[in-house]
Amino acid sequence: MTDSTPRSSELREAVEAGFPAALADLTRLVRIPSVSWDGFDPEHVVRSAEAVAELARGTGVFDEVEVVRVPMEGTEDLGLPTVFARRAAREGRPTVLLYAHHDVQPPGEDADWESRPYEPTLRGDRLAGRGAADDKAGITAHLAAIRALVAAGIDPKVGIVLYVEGEEEFLSRSLPTFLERFHDRLAADAIVIADSGNWDLDTPALTVALRGAVAFNMRITTLGHAVHSGVFGGALPDAMMAAVQLLNTLWNADGSNAVAGLTSHEAETPEYDEARLREESGLPDHASPIGRGEILHRSWYQPSITVTGIDAPSVKNASNTLVPSVRVRISARVAPGQSAREYLEILQQHLRDHAPHGAQLEFDGVDVGEAFLVDTDGWAVDEALATMEEAYGTAPVLMGGGGSIPFTADLVAHFPDAQILITGVEDPDSRAHSPNESVHLPTLQRAILAEAFLLARLDARTIES
Repeated sequence: MTDSTPRSSELREAVEAGFPAALADLTRLVRIPSVSWDGFDPEHVVRSAEAVAELARGTGVFDEVEVVRVPMEGTEDLGLPTVFARRAAREGRPTVLLYAHHDVQPPGEDADWESRPYEPTLRGDRLAGRGAADDKAGITAHLAAIRALVAAGIDPKVGIVLYVEGEEEFLSRSLPTFLERFHDRLAADAIVIADSGNWDLDTPALTVALRGAVAFNMRITTLGHAVHSGVFGGALPDAMMAAVQLLNTLWNADGSNAVAGLTSHEAETPEYDEARLREESGLPDHASPIGRGEILHRSWYQPSITVTGIDAPSVKNASNTLVPSVRVRISARVAPGQSAREYLEILQQHLRDHAPHGAQLEFDGVDVGEAFLVDTDGWAVDEALATMEEAYGTAPVLMGGGGSIPFTADLVAHFPDAQILITGVEDPDSRAHSPNESVHLPTLQRAILAEAFLLARLDARTIES
């Protein structure tokens, strides 16, 4: 196909020449263990924000660059730092908001990694490390695309807002306050959220649907204190038994949702069979998939419920006692079309209604995020699809996302006229949130090129056209 982006040849050369510097930026960021969860040192997230701000200043493009901390919603406590940078639009050009996040998931057990989580390691054409794909590659793509624009001889007239959050993996607790205080400075005609993925290594994708998220802790209590399991076993209900029985009411025998009132969204999905599911997920031969319907419909458009943690005596510390209380963490996904708050109320009521043996339930640590469907009719979507095809040489796929980006709905609520473009560099083997997370470097380079093409096209467009 023929390139149709202004200065496309110069941009291709600039992206290729600048890729070693982009890779150096990414490795520098991955080395910072910027976990935003409670229990991890927040100074690492501060250091990560300062590193991103330094890189943003180094582009020479922005009129202002700040590291900002605002109170978390409903509290006076400051959240973790966001990097905000802005270049005003000139001569009637549109403004684009470039979003990514610099915080990362906890690493998990070092023994599960083939290399140290925060030591970026090249394995063939992949760079491994926590955050290498999710989402420090997104930051790298934004900054490298901007640098390519300048290196190609373009003095950008397009307005550019860079918004790199520090709490996305911890449910964006400062986001509402930040959107209120920075509303006018964040306003944009298009928003590029570089926090998703592609269909495969050769095929780019624009994510057009995201499930919402509901998470909470549940404590199950059956006894006032621990008692001897030999003396009272078989007569008294222990909390672990009650928890297992209660949790088992959440799923049908095939693993599909068994909670009445949780809804699905009806939409077509691309062809995707069990063999590909096994290949991309590592599902072993002895295990079977769960759920009902088309595979991608299960993970994009149906509700799901997962128990992600249990606080109970470890095997090492197990004694011959009936456990009086256990606590579990439930992480659930909400299909587009159902509000997260409604989902939460239905799920918690189901648990209360099915609590066995008079078990008492207590809920805390609640977090919710809304599902989202992208309007694909706007000019910005057309431009993004065209630039993806131009950069990758392959027509992009419109795909859903099984994961959640809860703040997307918040951005739309604050900027209803902005067009949303959810992009990213992840692929089926990136293993985001898991041990051995990695990014495919040729894909990262193509993602940088696609975004540089998009910025160049926006730079040639006036808002009225």
